[in-house]
Amino acid sequence: MPALSRRPRWLGVGILLLLLAAVVLAGRRGAALVPAFAAWVEGLGPVGVVAFVLGYAIATVAFVPGSLLTLAAGALFGLTGGTAIAFVAATLGASAAFLVSRYLARHAVERRLAGNDRFAAIDRAVAAQGRRIVLLLRLSPLVPFNLLNYALGLTRVRFADFLVASVGMLPGTLLYVYYGKIIGEVALLAGGGPAPRGAAYYLLLAIGLFATITVTVLLTRIARRALREVTDGHSG
Repeated sequence: MPALSRRPRWLGVGILLLLLAAVVLAGRRGAALVPAFAAWVEGLGPVGVVAFVLGYAIATVAFVPGSLLTLAAGALFGLTGGTAIAFVAATLGASAAFLVSRYLARHAVERRLAGNDRFAAIDRAVAAQGRRIVLLLRLSPLVPFNLLNYALGLTRVRFADFLVASVGMLPGTLLYVYYGKIIGEVALLAGGGPAPRGAAYYLLLAIGLFATITVTVLLTRIARRALREVTDGHSG
């Protein structure tokens, strides 16, 4: 009987993993459409800004690599305009993915945590410092942008903190827009051509690695504190 009760749970997890794999695969294939999309946007004139923002947001939800579209923003709109447009588009797309994850999967996580005091305590503790954690994760080069949006939706991090901490995407956005402006050819950069790696790239990488170490230490401390509170509560 216990084995039968576990089967639906594992079946649900398997279906979820298959859906995630399908979305990632679709996102990779969608990346091949970036040059055509950028060329289409370029031919729209002023209306192309709106089309680009909406397309970027939808692509983020669909796991299309944001770096390609950010490079394209630099080629299409220049440094200042491209940075502003790409940042707004990335924030909208990230928010949409976060909300999809939260309202479609968060209830399953809550059911799971309901019977586990330790995980629930860590989840609450992470939520208490959500803005700082999200900001550091945004600066980290080791956490994929698209995956992070969905993963954070499964936590108790407040949407307002998630939104404010999106400012952490600005350094990377500015760098990729700058490279896109330098390359200038949408077909080349969106087709996967290597971007130049100057001093700014390595500076951003250093900042990102520092953020990765910091967020790792912070999460470790949060987990220890939460577990200590649970242990003390049970012993009391």
